[in-house]
Amino acid sequence: MKVIQTIGNKELWQRKKTLFICSKRAPIGTWGKVFDWVDSLTNNDTVVCFDSSDFEAEVLKALLVNKIPTVLVVMNRFLDIYNVQIELALKENRLLIMELKRDEPQGKGSTPFLRNRFIINQVNSVVCGYVSRFGSVVLLLEETNNIEYLIGKKDLNMAAEPTEKPFHWTVGEDKRLLRMFYEDMGIHAIHKAINRPYSTIYLHIKSLTMNDEVLKGREFENYVVDLFDLPNNKKLTLKEWRSDKSLPGVYPESNSAPDFVFEYDGRPFAVECKWRSHLPKDIEKELLPTERMASFQQFSTDRCMPVYLLLGIGGLPNDPDNLYFTHLDKDFSLETLVNSVIPSKNCLMEKIGGLFVTAKHSNHIQEQKALYSNAYKPWSKDDNALLTKLYKEGTSIKELMSLFQRNRGGITSRLRKLGFN
Repeated sequence: MKVIQTIGNKELWQRKKTLFICSKRAPIGTWGKVFDWVDSLTNNDTVVCFDSSDFEAEVLKALLVNKIPTVLVVMNRFLDIYNVQIELALKENRLLIMELKRDEPQGKGSTPFLRNRFIINQVNSVVCGYVSRFGSVVLLLEETNNIEYLIGKKDLNMAAEPTEKPFHWTVGEDKRLLRMFYEDMGIHAIHKAINRPYSTIYLHIKSLTMNDEVLKGREFENYVVDLFDLPNNKKLTLKEWRSDKSLPGVYPESNSAPDFVFEYDGRPFAVECKWRSHLPKDIEKELLPTERMASFQQFSTDRCMPVYLLLGIGGLPNDPDNLYFTHLDKDFSLETLVNSVIPSKNCLMEKIGGLFVTAKHSNHIQEQKALYSNAYKPWSKDDNALLTKLYKEGTSIKELMSLFQRNRGGITSRLRKLGFN
């Protein structure tokens, strides 16, 4: 890595600096612990941070709103030139934007890993938010001293904010939220001003700023979560929730995954949610384009879990007339969709339970062996040594799956046995 340009107060780089780092998929329930740390800082501190995930962007906004001297590290060029808080911080000489460029050839490690290692070697201390056990951040921190972890294992299930308010938002709250949102003040400042949970604010921002089509999709997702009755369903756990961010026919790579990942009695499965006013006659044109189907099937292969479609038809997105639930596999068709109608809402969970109760372990093994030639085969000493070496070098789980011809579970379980917790 090399610095190609700096914007702002260069003297900040000469000060004692703390790097804030976290894994990209930080659960929203852990955000409060990180924002408490931000609130504890003073203008005598200097924080180095990135802006490559939604959460990192929110931490940056919180630092700027609190007027904490900040160094923002970006790759190749700075794009957010219209950010109100960044503009103000540059004007007041409390921000340095450092642009980096990769000077190593491709194939010598992932760019985020090289960027993180470059910055870690130049700061005085590191503060970690949520850190995924199998992410590249773990490997970086193994050889790093002076680390503070804000999120422990016991914190992962914490609510972001215990304060509860009525579901209804007032017009005054909406106006205040939108004003602060368009002033780039971030979710933490809004949370302190309105005193609602981070998750509630995050969803309400989405609802107020979405176009009509995306908003309907989000309303149906909320309906699905309520339908699954998670608080009272002890066997079912919601693990991941993504929302569509796209233009018609154009989807970012990060949105190639289905809307939800659940676990039923410890077994993972994914669900893509769609609501339509009528049952589509052409699946590819009206429901799932070929490239989207391909991305879901690739997700199923990479994550070793089935992907299902939950389709709401008629009525309203938050109260559809009919529900359809079917497997998005190679046999998916309009006929299989029509035959997958759910007679009543209560029958949905019965069907999900039946899918996993009746699934035979032997079938799963055969499917995995068809996908990965070494699935369920013993690991040799040479394999263990090579896996250890590659993982320490920053090779991704996906690359290891391809190299060793084993599924994700086989790679991650072997890493655990080798001491990589």
